[in-house]
Amino acid sequence: MGIKNFQGARKQQNKGSEPVMLRVRDYMSQNLITFTPEQRIDEVIHVLITNKISGGPVVNAKNELIGIISEGDCLKQVTESHYYNMPIEQDIVENRMVKGVETIDGNLDIFEAAKQFLNSKIRRFPIVEDGKLIGQISQKDILKAALNLKGHNWK
Repeated sequence: MGIKNFQGARKQQNKGSEPVMLRVRDYMSQNLITFTPEQRIDEVIHVLITNKISGGPVVNAKNELIGIISEGDCLKQVTESHYYNMPIEQDIVENRMVKGVETIDGNLDIFEAAKQFLNSKIRRFPIVEDGKLIGQISQKDILKAALNLKGHNWK
């Protein structure tokens, strides 16, 4: 008796089933550490180190996204304060944050979000709904979503 199939048993596929749609909102982080424009840079550095994060959104009193502050922004402050021999406590988030932040739609498919990450070289995208910050998606969140599809065909 010869070998009939080198591929082994195949899993039956439902031809009429819809492909799995994974949305950004299903994998975004919602319990965010946020910063305010009035916060001092030394406070931000402490929060980043304590929570082992590389940055976070800056929001106003109405929880509207107005910027992002990152480790890199804080490093700029550290080097400039050293160069000009000024205390680090004198600068605030508003002076260092990146404004005009690119956001992503919470209903976007995670594969489209992955493309946006690759095209923009950004590490995290805030998600805004009705003008309010509702979450954030990171590259790591996209990778976690992809792991959940293990064994699925890509459609």
